[in-house]
Amino acid sequence: MKYSREIKVGVLAVICAGILYFGFNFLKGVNIFSPTDCYYGFFERSNGLTEQAPVYILGHKVGLVETVQYDFTKIPAFTVGVNIDKGIVLPRGTEMALIADGLLGGAAIELKLPTMPNRAMPYQRGDTLPTVVTPGLIDNLQTGILSHLDSLLIEANTLLGTLNNEMEQGSLHNSLQHIEQLTANLNVSANDLRRLTHNQLPEMMSKVDTTLSDLQVVMAAVRKAEIENTIAELNTAIQSVNTALKSEDGTLGLLLNDKALYDNLNTTLEDLDKVMLNVDSVVMSIKARPFIQKKLKK
Repeated sequence: MKYSREIKVGVLAVICAGILYFGFNFLKGVNIFSPTDCYYGFFERSNGLTEQAPVYILGHKVGLVETVQYDFTKIPAFTVGVNIDKGIVLPRGTEMALIADGLLGGAAIELKLPTMPNRAMPYQRGDTLPTVVTPGLIDNLQTGILSHLDSLLIEANTLLGTLNNEMEQGSLHNSLQHIEQLTANLNVSANDLRRLTHNQLPEMMSKVDTTLSDLQVVMAAVRKAEIENTIAELNTAIQSVNTALKSEDGTLGLLLNDKALYDNLNTTLEDLDKVMLNVDSVVMSIKARPFIQKKLKK
């Protein structure tokens, strides 16, 4: 069976169109072979949300944004439809949140599940979910920067107003004059100190060095004089003792040089020992007689 050229071209065109469709959806991340459920939500702002934006649950991608429709005659103006995998059940209380996706200003949808989900009556396909807008990192930074910028502008305006008042009253001019006078006085004091350091201080230091050297000489002389006087006095005392010992006229010389006196002293000490022995014998004989002891007791 032969086909005409037109049929072959038509079949080839249909095949190319199908490949283009599947390829385009594949590049967009759409799985056309997986069944999905569609849910809707209403927002007052889109924040740059586009079709085929990702849909997350707890940070995991579960679908894509199908449509972003707007009608500015209504409030809220934007209607967003999302397709998620068919096996996912959304309990009552699930919110469709518009979040920032990345640092380049993109947007995405996050389905926030309730903390205590009600599994009895889940959302059905085509239902409308409650919505919420979650500010991103850039929004928080802009809000914080703007608030700080406002406070800085207020403080700057206050400072400028104070300066204007001071300028009008002349207080600032007087303060500047006092500061200039104080600076001039400091310069004069610095010059005097520099002159003192370069001219007078070396002369004063040389005088101090001379005084210290003279004081050292005086102290050395005093120490030397005291030592010499002490040695002289000690020599004099030793000579006096030697003279007294060598002299036979003095008492100490007689004691040391007179042998007869020495013998008499020895004899006297021996007699005294004998007397003491006799006294001891008498006392012992008295203690030996009972009668005498009784008399002595009476």
